[in-house]
Amino acid sequence: MFIVLLYFIFVLAGFVLFSKTLLSDEDRQDIKSKPPPGEYDLKASVIIPARNEESNMPHILKSLMEQTLKPYEIIVVDDFSTDRTREIAESYGVKVISGTPLPDGWTGKNWALWNGYLQSTGDVLVFLDADVRLAPDALRSLLAAREEQGGVISVIPYHYTEKFYERLSLVLNILGLFAFTSPVEKRSSEKGLYGPCIVAARKDYERINGHSSVKADVLDDVSLGKKFSEAGIEVNNYIGCDLVSFRMYPNGLKSEIEGFGKSAALGTAAMQPGTIFLAALWVIGLLTSGVLAPILMTLRHPSASLFIIGYLLYCVQIFYFVRYTGYYGVVLPILHFIPSLFFLYVMLYSLYKVSIVGSVPWRGREIQIGGKKVL
Repeated sequence: MFIVLLYFIFVLAGFVLFSKTLLSDEDRQDIKSKPPPGEYDLKASVIIPARNEESNMPHILKSLMEQTLKPYEIIVVDDFSTDRTREIAESYGVKVISGTPLPDGWTGKNWALWNGYLQSTGDVLVFLDADVRLAPDALRSLLAAREEQGGVISVIPYHYTEKFYERLSLVLNILGLFAFTSPVEKRSSEKGLYGPCIVAARKDYERINGHSSVKADVLDDVSLGKKFSEAGIEVNNYIGCDLVSFRMYPNGLKSEIEGFGKSAALGTAAMQPGTIFLAALWVIGLLTSGVLAPILMTLRHPSASLFIIGYLLYCVQIFYFVRYTGYYGVVLPILHFIPSLFFLYVMLYSLYKVSIVGSVPWRGREIQIGGKKVL
């Protein structure tokens, strides 16, 4: 029974880490039903960095055109795309600016976002990745939430998946949810932000010198959040669910591994010790139940039933978490040892790239870590 008790503790660690802070919470319907204060005076500049995003451009721009609260301006920063990104963006009548050569000491995304800001004129800056999709009420809700909370907010989008390999990210995305919404992180004086969707008042962004203050950082979103926190500007993170979503890696398994690999190890190092401890407990239980339960059941070992109880506890918990995390079908939440092993592979890959190679590949560029080590 000691083993069963351990698994209850492991699973409990996950529930402690999970904070249901929804952008459209049942208890905060005013966020969706009422306009943000001074709605018609707010000028929201939406800034989208885009590097070879021809498949995503129609989706994000169409969703922006359908907003119940129209953005003041939409700026697409074409970061040296070699596909039809610029042509598609221009067909929607938005402002498209060309990227300029990357200066020393900058990462590509930070440089694109900074240039988008320099070309913007709105009082509120909404930074969106090109793979983000917004429900019609999303922009209204984002602006209202930022006005209500003050400071800067970010949203963890709901992850829509279509192919099997995309669903391998199940465990990684649950851990990502923990990292940005856990009670430990909420109480931290150095909160990070989630990069695909960030909303900040222009005056606050300029107060910390925006992305120029984190120009060399791979984890620009986490570092940016800490800059806001250090300046005494409130940082809050929400779960997007039905309002903000994305489809992260539709272009193959390699891009998925590179995408998660560039931030997995560094992201872990950036979390608070309490979050790391609880997440480690949760992962230990997940991996041991996922690996040992099938093996012991196959061997008909007397203790197999105890590990099966742990396995089933995780199945139930994962089905609950994915309601807020993303669409992963039915098979992988049940066979959760498969995405667990994928998580383990990505972590080892990320540790190797960060600690030994010293750089991570992303979108045809090799991003230098800048001497940061996680081991």
